[in-house]
Amino acid sequence: MPYSSLGRRDFIRSSLTAAAGTSALAASSSVAMEPIPRVAGHHFKLSLAAYSYRELLQADPPQMSMLDFLDECERLGLDGAELTSYYFPAELNGEYLRRLKGDAFRRGLDVSGTAIRNDFCLPPGERRDGEIAHVKRWIEYADMMDAPVIRIFAGAAQPGQSFAEASKLAAAAIEECCRHAAKYGVFLALENHGGITANVDEMLTIVRAVESPWFGVNMDTGNFYSADVYGDLAKLAPYAINVQVKVLIKPEGQDVQPADLGRLARMLRTANYRGYVVLELETDGDAREECEKYVNELRAAIA
Repeated sequence: MPYSSLGRRDFIRSSLTAAAGTSALAASSSVAMEPIPRVAGHHFKLSLAAYSYRELLQADPPQMSMLDFLDECERLGLDGAELTSYYFPAELNGEYLRRLKGDAFRRGLDVSGTAIRNDFCLPPGERRDGEIAHVKRWIEYADMMDAPVIRIFAGAAQPGQSFAEASKLAAAAIEECCRHAAKYGVFLALENHGGITANVDEMLTIVRAVESPWFGVNMDTGNFYSADVYGDLAKLAPYAINVQVKVLIKPEGQDVQPADLGRLARMLRTANYRGYVVLELETDGDAREECEKYVNELRAAIA
């Protein structure tokens, strides 16, 4: 069976069987979306989200271009650059995207991924169709840039909509987009970003409902606000195919506090995470200075 046509359960089984022998097949035969199959050990690559420079990229007139952002990533000695979709020209074409890929390559950078806005809780109709078309269009854009993953959202329940109804709609839209993503070899990574993904256990019911090997989680370390933020993130880590690190957290009932980057790194090692660890900065101050400071701290934590 071609890889692109494998369902998630079949892919998980084949991956586990190849990694650990046929006994793993029996153990996984009754599950839906299981944690991402990994080989033993971890491998971290460091990237930076263009979102970290949003004030400069969105200034009028702009004080930074996407090419300038790549220069920043090169200056900071990063492995990759996450090119957030919000800062691209309104009218995009393949020539621009492939040229940007070449600009990254010449700087020794991968395009580690991109990030988009979408809402998949909308009921059937023109608006929902537009959201799905938007994600499919960015799958094709990601392919042109050799970006392996797109951060997506699930959305928020509409008025009068139960969680069950909203999550079913979101999972169905994700699956439809994953079928398109399979044609281009691009992964979709669902972020814990409020709405129906604000609670880790509810988010995991959505994740487990999606049947595609081209799907996983974008673990955003700053987007849970429960009393046990690190416990919630530890539940999510085994499903992560991309990680965005924020340097602040806000547990329920407590003040905003610095994130324990060492603890986050240990969590990812425990999950045998292999992939990009992307700094996404939301602090005040000069973006260039702040990013340099926290890139160095994150680099030390994941070393």
